[in-house]
Amino acid sequence: MAMHTPDSGSGSGSGGSGPGRDTLSTVEAAMADGPVAELLLRRLEASDGGLDSAELAAELGMEHQAVVGAVKSLQALGEIIEAELRSTKRWELTAEGEEIAREGSHEARVFRSIPLEGLAQSELMRLPSGKVGFSKAMSNKWIRVDKSAADGPRVFRVVDSMEDEVQRRLQLAQGGQAEKLGEKERSELRKRKLLAEVTLKTYWVSKGSAFSTSISKQETELSPEMISSGSWRDRPFKPYNFLAHGVLPDSGHLHPLLKVRSQFRQIFLEMGFTEMPTDNFIESSFWNFDALFQPQQHPARDQHDTFFLRDPAEALQLPMDYVQRVKRTHSQGGYGSQGYKYTWKLDEARKNLLRTHTTSASARALYRLAQKKPFTPVKYFSIDRVFRNETLDATHLAEFHQIEGVVADHGLTLGHLMGVLREFFTKLGITQLRFKPAYNPYTEPSMEVFSYHQGLKKWVEVGNSGVFRPEMLLPMGLPENVSVIAWGLSLERPTMIKYGINNIRDLVGHKVNLQMVYDSPLCRLDAEPRPPPTQEAA
Repeated sequence: MAMHTPDSGSGSGSGGSGPGRDTLSTVEAAMADGPVAELLLRRLEASDGGLDSAELAAELGMEHQAVVGAVKSLQALGEIIEAELRSTKRWELTAEGEEIAREGSHEARVFRSIPLEGLAQSELMRLPSGKVGFSKAMSNKWIRVDKSAADGPRVFRVVDSMEDEVQRRLQLAQGGQAEKLGEKERSELRKRKLLAEVTLKTYWVSKGSAFSTSISKQETELSPEMISSGSWRDRPFKPYNFLAHGVLPDSGHLHPLLKVRSQFRQIFLEMGFTEMPTDNFIESSFWNFDALFQPQQHPARDQHDTFFLRDPAEALQLPMDYVQRVKRTHSQGGYGSQGYKYTWKLDEARKNLLRTHTTSASARALYRLAQKKPFTPVKYFSIDRVFRNETLDATHLAEFHQIEGVVADHGLTLGHLMGVLREFFTKLGITQLRFKPAYNPYTEPSMEVFSYHQGLKKWVEVGNSGVFRPEMLLPMGLPENVSVIAWGLSLERPTMIKYGINNIRDLVGHKVNLQMVYDSPLCRLDAEPRPPPTQEAA
């Protein structure tokens, strides 16, 4: 039975000099004076060394919690007893496991229900243990299915008799002999939710320095009557607990996503980046796709992947001189590129949507930069929501956050990108990186970024990166010798890893447990002092 020791509160009583203990309430006094506490003290007096609270509860035929309550109430009275909290692990059968220990496993029951002449599979599946027992009995090769039978598939016995090992193992565990089972056997029973490992917390109770079988109530308040009569001199008083924790005041709590977001934002600011405006969740297809040199027939622009708006369905204001340059680059080529050679349509570019990435905000920021003369090198970043028509599962949502970094300067190369990425991820505590060539419509070259996950013992993808193509930058009006490097990653994945969350729906959405928000600690993405490994390409 799991026990949790609560924090003791500060008392109001005399200025005694004893170590920290909480104030004795009326309820505690009653429990201390109760029959359980008296029984415990008498048993303790007769014992040589001490008593185990669980064993005492079993001997007295009462709930373990009642004995623990008596232990705590006696502790509150001073040094009458000493109590040491101990934890032990043991194996217990689940409710289903207890049923199988009595009645036999599902597969055994299925086997016994099949007569010598066989049984129709449809009839077998209607039995209480039919569905589970059928598959297990088949894998054990106890039964077979004859699909050529006239009245439909029929199930027959393959062996004359069988040994129900599952029932035997559960009976061993029930008798306290689970240690006789192998690790593989216990693991199999746990997977089937028939056996569980539980932690039992008990108290080892021994005599204290002021041990006595008679309990005297300690005073908790110094009254005017005690002072006037002088009776306070002869009365025992409850000591103050100066080490007790105070009650935490009610306050607001930041969601784990906001905690991790603030850490990422601080890292970007430390590296000299400026935050881009990202306040337009509704974006035109032009800025979301066309400005990034993504063709209008690209699969990502399909309704299966993107949320398009019905009202307003189209963007009315676009920079038309820039739009014409983008159109020409797509349909005819230019700036050293042959383009995509298709008929580019303005109506397609005007379609409004929920932005699928924050790179649309990067495109707007770079276009504004190109209008400023002369060109000034910049470092931008953004952290904000994006939307995709995803199938919802444990790792995907239709709405999530994207982190993006952009650097524009003269003569930037792939080497600069790798260096900035290494510096960025080192500040996150990620030092083992690999870069793998990839493809993006608007970056060339492109790289996926992998990090070695110590827990999973394998390389996992942590981001995407690349150098923006000239077909994207030059129509904006940026100088020819200016390069732009960029990278991005999601906010949800590092948050799930940081806080040990396996299902993204436990982090975001209507099923979020608010207690998780209250209990989640501060986020610290501190780098571990490791020597940087040799950079390799995957």
